[in-house]
Amino acid sequence: MTERENAHEAEREQEVEHDGTDRADGAGHVSTGTTIETSDGNATIPELVIISGMSGAGRSTAAKCLEDLGWFVVDNLPPALIPTMVELGARSQGNVARIAVVVDVRGRRFFDNLRDSLADLESKHVTRRIVFLESSDDALVRRFESVRRPHPLQGDGRIVDGIAAERDLLRELRGDADLVIDTSSLNVHELRAKMDAQFAGDEEPELRATVMSFGFKYGLPVDADLVVDCRFLPNPHWVPELRPFTGLNEEVSAYVFDQPGAKEFLNQYTELLQLIAAGYRREGKRYVTIAVGCTGGKHRSVAMSEKLAARLATEGIETVLVHRDMGRE
Repeated sequence: MTERENAHEAEREQEVEHDGTDRADGAGHVSTGTTIETSDGNATIPELVIISGMSGAGRSTAAKCLEDLGWFVVDNLPPALIPTMVELGARSQGNVARIAVVVDVRGRRFFDNLRDSLADLESKHVTRRIVFLESSDDALVRRFESVRRPHPLQGDGRIVDGIAAERDLLRELRGDADLVIDTSSLNVHELRAKMDAQFAGDEEPELRATVMSFGFKYGLPVDADLVVDCRFLPNPHWVPELRPFTGLNEEVSAYVFDQPGAKEFLNQYTELLQLIAAGYRREGKRYVTIAVGCTGGKHRSVAMSEKLAARLATEGIETVLVHRDMGRE
């Protein structure tokens, strides 16, 4: 991972340590076969992945990758609660079919419970995989120094002391790992690619697009990745019988797309987005916001956004449509 990217990774992991925030999000994929005895009887249990490793080595990036692939991700869960988490997943009737848990030495007083939790899972015939992220001492030192944050175990000592202490605590877990990834020379995209190769299967990673109409006079959307300017088309605002309506109106939409170049623009921009989407997938980008603007965000941008979102949906891109400024005037 590059120094700048891994600096942010180390900082992210330290921020989680200090704010104590747990992150959880999920999606439904149907699990197969394995059962666990719950208070409700036998239930199909979720797949389980335990993510661990050295602070600053990429745990947060690995967890985010699984989250983007539809896993229910829980950060900094005390190891003693992992069997409980699995049982809750088993009761979800398939709504939580894949669980990833991030375990590390931030919860040091709980870390000793991990061995017991793993034994408990094994006794219940729960299949689990351990992913261990590591990196060289030099790389980790550079990452912590670049964000000017202490290692969680260094105490009054140096960063290298914290790294050494953490390696010692994690040595046994590393030996049990099913997958060890050395991120010393990986950038974020390369780490995501490795995770995709292990967990995405043969499916191409999904790309989700938000198509947002807006008015330039109200400012650009701050979260826009791509901006489309529809002001080259005649404005229905100056057609008295169309002015009261929006681009959702069939007559307004017909007026916009009857203009020279409108349909050609839609066709060619859709082709361009297909090319861009392929590149985004290769780079591990999962979400893109396409901002489509006109003067006031009422007519042209709304009509174009509607057509563009429909085109993207037919290309297999999950699409959300938002009209930011419609009705604002």
